Amino acid sequence: MRKYINKLAGKGQLILSVLFLTSCISACKHKNVPDVSHIPVNVQIDRFDQALFKLDTNNIQPALQQLDKAYPTFLPVYIEHVMNFGPYADSSKMIQLQTRMLVTNADYRLLQDSINAHFPKLTSLETELAQSFRYIKYYIPSFKIPQKVVAFSSVISNYGAVTVDSILGIGLDMYLGKDFPVYSMLPDYPMYMIRKFSPEYITTNCVQALVQQAYPGADAGEQLVIQLVKAGKQQYFLEQVLPETADSIRLGYTKAQMEWCDDNEELVWQYFVQQNLLYKADWQSNMHYMNDGPSTQGMPENAPGRIGPFVGWKIVQAYMERNPDLTLQQLMEEKDAMKIFSQSRYRPK
Repeated sequence: MRKYINKLAGKGQLILSVLFLTSCISACKHKNVPDVSHIPVNVQIDRFDQALFKLDTNNIQPALQQLDKAYPTFLPVYIEHVMNFGPYADSSKMIQLQTRMLVTNADYRLLQDSINAHFPKLTSLETELAQSFRYIKYYIPSFKIPQKVVAFSSVISNYGAVTVDSILGIGLDMYLGKDFPVYSMLPDYPMYMIRKFSPEYITTNCVQALVQQAYPGADAGEQLVIQLVKAGKQQYFLEQVLPETADSIRLGYTKAQMEWCDDNEELVWQYFVQQNLLYKADWQSNMHYMNDGPSTQGMPENAPGRIGPFVGWKIVQAYMERNPDLTLQQLMEEKDAMKIFSQSRYRPK
């Protein structure tokens, strides 16, 4: 059984593999968006978060057994990996104690109250996820979309979207808005991360988790050019299946940062070439361009962190423009990143 736990970029990943569809910030750039209304997809998000905090703590073992029947795959992973309580067993006295402490903790119950207030219903999100899944099935019919979607709370442990086998989990506690006061009180979350703890990122992060599960990115020790292309493939995938989502949301940039990247694409590429970065396999160097941050070291301060995925996306766009008959599925299944790079002939001007 394969399990994936994808965390939001910027905090690492437990198992290396980490969400509302927004209106375009500017006029939609994408042409020839396919009609996918005929593809039957229905999404219902189960409120695991609410079910957990309704457990009868006076009868915790039978309560856990009932929850396990409803969430037989997700509950053990949630207990062991998200909450880090250790291997799950409803008969474990330690698991029972830790779960009771979780659901009776006053601060955590207040957090759940905030989640309930921000997300009393998830109808819009269900609609938006369903539409993105239709696009995925249109382009890649064999793609395994989630059989179950669950909402949960990681008590602000930065699990925004997780995949566990055929289940997609959404950590609603990570989308309470950049002004939610608790975020700024926690030292692990700088402002460049907090600004993305908002509902408009839910769908993008969910689809990102799915594409990482199906088509994993590069290893940290691979050459930077390979990392760029593999990150670019994921960004190109997101562009196709989220055609109404602004580029800035998909890439995690502010609108100003996105405009800077568009205006300075040639400058960014020249920096990579002139600094002889493309064929470096030094993970400590490459992380400056692939990982999140307030800016990119060595570039003007307006250059956002994670500049690498932007460059990779442009490389893949150039490759696809030179290969108009290539399908999205063929692109995603192409394992030769150097082939994509060389055939793209990417030279921004």
